[in-house]
This record gives sequence, C-alpha cells and structure tokens, in this order.
Amino acid sequence: MTSRTVTLLDVARAAGVSKSTVSDALQGSGRVAEATRDRVRAVAEELGYRPNSAARRLRRASTGAVGLHLPATATRLDYYMNLAFGAVERAQEDGLDMVLLAPSGAAGGRIASRVDGLLVIDPEPGDSAVPGLLDAGVPVVTGERYLGPATGPSGAVVCDNAASLTALLDHVTERGARRPALLAPSGSSAWATALRATAGSWGRAHGVAVTLRTVPFAATPAEAEAATRALLAADPAVDAVICAPDGSAPGVLRAAAALGRKVGAISASSASETSGGSSRNSRNGGSGRTGEGGRSEGGEPGSPGGTGAATGPAGAGLLVASCVDGTATRGAEPPVTAVDLHPTAYGRACAELLCDILAGRAAPDTVRRHSWSLETRASTGSPG
Repeated sequence: MTSRTVTLLDVARAAGVSKSTVSDALQGSGRVAEATRDRVRAVAEELGYRPNSAARRLRRASTGAVGLHLPATATRLDYYMNLAFGAVERAQEDGLDMVLLAPSGAAGGRIASRVDGLLVIDPEPGDSAVPGLLDAGVPVVTGERYLGPATGPSGAVVCDNAASLTALLDHVTERGARRPALLAPSGSSAWATALRATAGSWGRAHGVAVTLRTVPFAATPAEAEAATRALLAADPAVDAVICAPDGSAPGVLRAAAALGRKVGAISASSASETSGGSSRNSRNGGSGRTGEGGRSEGGEPGSPGGTGAATGPAGAGLLVASCVDGTATRGAEPPVTAVDLHPTAYGRACAELLCDILAGRAAPDTVRRHSWSLETRASTGSPG
C-alpha cells in the first residue's frame, strides 16, 4: 500500500476506530482520547497516509499558506536567506506554501485573511509591523523571543545566545587574549540584547575588561572596518575582536591588515601576561547589562587609560571571531572562528513548531530550543 492509495478508511480499519475518529485524531480536533489519538497517528504513519491538502483546506476554510516576516535588512544577509529556505522546505512538508511578507508589514486583519499562521524572525520592539503581526488573529511563532509590550506569540524557537558569546570569549582568552572587544549589534532584539548583556556579565565574572563598540544590527564590512580601526586606534591593547553582525568579519580583517596587526596569533609574552589564569570553558552566559558606544566594563586591569594598559604596535597579534558563521567567515583569509547557528535547521525548527501548533500537535506557548556549535579556525590560532 503506497502513500497515494492509503485513505482515511484504511487507517480507520487498521486502527479499529471509525473514520470520523481518524479524521479528528489527525486534525487535532474533536474529543479523542490521547491514547487513541497517538494510536491513530502511529497507524497512519506506518501505512504512509498523507492527507489530501486541497480537501483539508476546504473543510477548514484554510488558506493553505503561512507568512514569513524577516528583519528589513534580511535581503542582504546570508543567515536569513538560509533560514528562509529551511522554513519553506519544512512548511511544504505539511502542504503549506510560504508567503514572504513585505518588511513594512500590513494590517493584521488583512494578513490573517491570507495565511493560516505567521513566522516572525528576530522581532524587534522598534519594528512598527510586529505588534500588528502578533495581534493578527492567527497562530504566530517567533524566531527568538519578542521583548516588546505587544501580545505574546503562540510559540517561540530560541537559541542560547548568552552561551554562544560566552564560548567565544572563553575561546579567545584560552588562546591568549587578555583584552577582548565586541562589535555589538544595536537595537533591542533578543539577540542583540543578550550579546551586549553577556559581554558585561562575562567581563565582571572573569575580571577581564571587555571593550564594547556598538555597530548597526546588519553592519556592512565597511562599517565593521571603520569601527575596528577606531577601536584599535583608541585602545591598541585590544588583542581580540569579536564581531556580531553576519558578514562583517572581512571588514575586521581589513582593518587589522591596514594597521599591521597579525591575525591569528598572540605573542608568547602577551599570552603570559594574561591575568586570572586560564578561563573556564563554560557554555553558560550571564544576563547583566553593559554600556554601549565604546565603554568598557568587566575588570580593571588593562582598561583604557589604566595602569595595566599595553600597547599594540604594528605586528602585534590580534584574534578575530564572529557571532554568526557563514560564507563570509568560512571564505575569509584567514578563515574566521565563528558560532554556527545552523540557520537552515533553525528555519525548519520555526516552521515545524508553527505546523505543529496549526495541526494540534503542539500546545500554544510552546518554546523550543535550537542548538549552535563553535567552529574554531585560523583567525584565533586554531586549525581550520
């Protein structure tokens, strides 16, 4: 029996229940005992049953589509394009088309009439379209939490961004850095907020100053280069630069080359002066706040203007890392150590949660976790 020939009646006979019970169990509707619902679904999967998407939409007055809202900068960022591909692929597995919404958004009522549910990725409290999307009257799943005051989403898929930045900071200090800096994203999204907060709390916990420079959420390589030049000119003791925005790492490398800083190595003398011994290999970040606009927080030694400050002459080592992996980091020279957020899998996870909520397989307010990995490469003295 193939997936093309299996019917609801076939499933009903195999499960020993009525056809209407099978329909209710598979749609998550009606009063069906949980044990019966699980048995029906197991039998349907074993037989290879696939619902008739067109008929299902007619019965439910469904549009057969879900909407995807990305940040306005998404069109030029590798991360969001891969995320979108993953979301589209997973939605299609449930017979749903994916509609890409204009960045400016539209009235919630108009959107609700065109889609069965919404994916809102990296919702920014300052994005005027987001409140209307969250209040559109259809299930909404966000990629990362929404920190604004509007109605909360039906579900969310989140990464531990504090832990990923902690892993980067631990890594560069283990490689010899004693004055790390972060080119932190502006804005009030959950990702940007977590990175800025973690830079401060990690610094305080380790007694190591973390210099913070705020750059645009989607900073270009040119903007990252300018910020890095200004950072290293103001504080030559900085020996590691972690850049947050996707695709901005090549700009940091260009700045280092222009200033004669050798990427990927720190001299033995510099490493031996690292205070506090080797750092923990912790994957748990903190949650405190940190200053913006170039202020340093976290520790006294080596702070700008302090007695522990060192100089960074031409030829001094500089470690470079990124909070987002992608084509720009993998193809750079040298390749850049980065956090791989697995964007395609993340897009799939967001779409899967929305599909599960729409089908009654997951309860509203469900929050799922998404994993990341640290890819160490030559830019921090690690083999690629």
